[in-house]
Amino acid sequence: MNKNATAPLAGRGLTKNFGQVAALRGVDIDIAAGQSVAIMGPSGSGKSTLLHCLAGIIAPTSGQVTLGDQVISSLSDAKRSRIRLTHFGFVFQDGQLVPELPARENVAVPLLLAGVPRGQALSTADTWLERLGVGTERNRRPGEMSGGQLQRVAIARALAGGPDVVFADEPTGALDQATGHEVMQILSTTAQMSGATLVVVTHDPLVAGWCDRLVEIRDGVIHADTVTNQPRPRPVQDALTGGELR
Repeated sequence: MNKNATAPLAGRGLTKNFGQVAALRGVDIDIAAGQSVAIMGPSGSGKSTLLHCLAGIIAPTSGQVTLGDQVISSLSDAKRSRIRLTHFGFVFQDGQLVPELPARENVAVPLLLAGVPRGQALSTADTWLERLGVGTERNRRPGEMSGGQLQRVAIARALAGGPDVVFADEPTGALDQATGHEVMQILSTTAQMSGATLVVVTHDPLVAGWCDRLVEIRDGVIHADTVTNQPRPRPVQDALTGGELR
């Protein structure tokens, strides 16, 4: 894995059809290494489909996705799965943690699948949980944690392997506004500190405000692409290591 995120991510001429419905209609996008990008648009605009194509979760109907000099969109399902495991991290709206596993094992799962020895994987998981202020929850299962704590665990899992790109699909959608914005602050800050590129799908302009760039998509095409010229707020240390999330 490239822990310094030196590989840019790009899509060229991306289309995606679901039956007679065209979700993407020839999208071109370049995302620089280390950049944070928010993708916004109304329901059904194609924003999640774009994220899924860029992340190799689905293959585009036509066009290509590249990570550095590798065309990942033309790979087999198995090879795309390997790219997702070794180069990408994911944070979803509901966390998608394994309910039967405690937090530290949830964070360790991608590392174990990538071949990291169990002891090393659990040690790395513990380090990230401490870094994100939920070290005391390491032995709790998802059903025993709050929504904010769950998303901190999900962020730890996404970043523990040193991914090139972290993809977040509505990562604050299931949280109240205050907790959601704190989670987004943590996600943005930790991705930046680790050198990872961040791609976020969100409906919340305040969440998007934590990113360097805003891409607006409508009817499967990019309607606007704006680099924000305002610096992101600098977080206090407590945002990472202290405080209770609701």
